[in-house]
Amino acid sequence: MADNTSINTVQVSDIESGILDELTLSDEALFVRVQREDARAFEVIVGRYRTRLYNCIYRMVHNMECAEDLVQETFLRVYRNRHNYKAISNLSTWIYTIALNLARSELRKRKRRQFFSLNASPHENSTREGIDLPDKNAGPGDHLEQNELGRAIQHAIDQLPEKYKSVIVLRDIEELSYEQIGEILRCPTGTVKSRVNRGRLRLQEMLRQWQVEIL
Repeated sequence: MADNTSINTVQVSDIESGILDELTLSDEALFVRVQREDARAFEVIVGRYRTRLYNCIYRMVHNMECAEDLVQETFLRVYRNRHNYKAISNLSTWIYTIALNLARSELRKRKRRQFFSLNASPHENSTREGIDLPDKNAGPGDHLEQNELGRAIQHAIDQLPEKYKSVIVLRDIEELSYEQIGEILRCPTGTVKSRVNRGRLRLQEMLRQWQVEIL
């Protein structure tokens, strides 16, 4: 009986240790397990990135269903190409590169569809629900104003040229470093900073024209 108790204690300890590892391991260390065909490790990676990728892609394509599809496609490509990842760069940079390329490809497809369709509307794939930019400290009385501001900002982001839209989303929404964005977009850090500044100026100008005040 004592032996069985000892065995069970060891098994429980092993399980708890495995869960703790999943919570404490870096993305890169966890992905090594994915490369060794550890399905549970991949589930943890998906859990860490799903919401972040959805927010990023949604800001680019502004369509909820499309964003969800592109998130799924991102994870499929991450898994299929898992052996191509080299730990010389952050895993997050590699994953965001895949996601952003898919979002940019979707935007190019939309432009082609609009060009060949006489009845195409610039916002035919848009939805007006979605992710606003609420102030976490705002009280109940501020919700309407915050929602209106969020919709105005999202609409302004939609109007930006793709090269400005991508850096604004990555920098101001996802809060990635300039260096990470440069790696993702394969351009110098100075170029990233310049595009962010110009993108912000365009956003501010559009919001001023629409008489939207940013507090």
